Amino acid sequence: MARPPLFRRAKVTRIVKETPDTRTFVLEPHDGPFSYQAGQFCTFKVMVDGKPYFRSYSMSSCPVTDTEFMTTVKRVPGGTVSNWMHDNLGEGDEVELTVPTGRFCLREGDVPVLGFAGGSGITPIISLAKSTLATTDRDVRLLCADRDRTSAIFEAALDELAARYPGRLTVVRHRDDEHGYVDAAKVREFVGPHTSGDAYICGPEPFMELIENALPGPGRIFSERFGGAPAKPAAGAPNPPAAPTVSTTNTPTEATPSPPAASAGSTAAAAVSSVPTTPAFGAAPVAQATSTGTSAATPAQSGATGEGTVTIFLNRKRKSVPRREGETLLESARRAGLTPPFSCESGNCATCMAKLTEGKATMRVNDALTDDDLEEGYILTCQAVPDTRSVTVRYE
Repeated sequence: MARPPLFRRAKVTRIVKETPDTRTFVLEPHDGPFSYQAGQFCTFKVMVDGKPYFRSYSMSSCPVTDTEFMTTVKRVPGGTVSNWMHDNLGEGDEVELTVPTGRFCLREGDVPVLGFAGGSGITPIISLAKSTLATTDRDVRLLCADRDRTSAIFEAALDELAARYPGRLTVVRHRDDEHGYVDAAKVREFVGPHTSGDAYICGPEPFMELIENALPGPGRIFSERFGGAPAKPAAGAPNPPAAPTVSTTNTPTEATPSPPAASAGSTAAAAVSSVPTTPAFGAAPVAQATSTGTSAATPAQSGATGEGTVTIFLNRKRKSVPRREGETLLESARRAGLTPPFSCESGNCATCMAKLTEGKATMRVNDALTDDDLEEGYILTCQAVPDTRSVTVRYE
């Protein structure tokens, strides 16, 4: 069965100026409303100077409370896509984006939800807060760190939400210019007696690391990181974008020295590294052309020596290259002289998805494909390493 196109079109129906450098884009997908969960993101495809760029932005809307579909984008100094969106998109314009995906979503439980947002990291956090308040009886506590008062995103919206849910929503604001950067003592003071609460963290990498190290536990920790391990781009290709990676920790993290947190408002939640995903988020399923299910495993030890062939079908072209030990299918496609689609290169956005029609491969990380996708033979080529002598993949 042919899959729908990866990128869909949507019209910008409204633009809201949240702060001097932050805009909320209200979108109306052409094919009807998207089905999504609070905390998820979409990957946008933008053409700048004739080159395609891909960036992932979280939804600030919540499907159970908002009738409009919204994403919020902060302008990043030197940011190709964020600046283009701010400077070029107007009401009535169209954008290309994927359907929402991602696993930074509300987990079941009855403990309080503790949200830690640095700067524009508030975007998925406010969506999660809306969902929690509307669909559960759980209390929500948010620590929002911003560079200064003018940088605070959704301040009025959170005040209105707190008034709507008195006694259930607590918002603590931290201004870097008034109090310095958030430190471990501030985190522990904020948590107080709610040490068993579920923590959801999004913001600049130093901010997130500090929160993770300072949390006293034993509550669960869910973090969304925008970024991945550096990859080798194809010759002449634009630099790979930042896309979310979700990590989870189910045991308390021992407090260790951490560098001072970067200004919470100084970056659009663009972390510089990612952390390994735990098995709770589908560690490395094995994919094969005749798959009837999935299994969680480490990359298979097939004893391969590098002999064999990787064959790629893309845009009516067929290319084959000798298989190299440890090389992903995306890297093989580039070596074959093709220009395959990709975005995050960390197993999160599914931009590089293709169908495995021959052979077997193991994905190092999969935070994008469903069990049904895997059963149909789809893989993330940025994460899939061949286990058999020869494999064939088709980009659709």
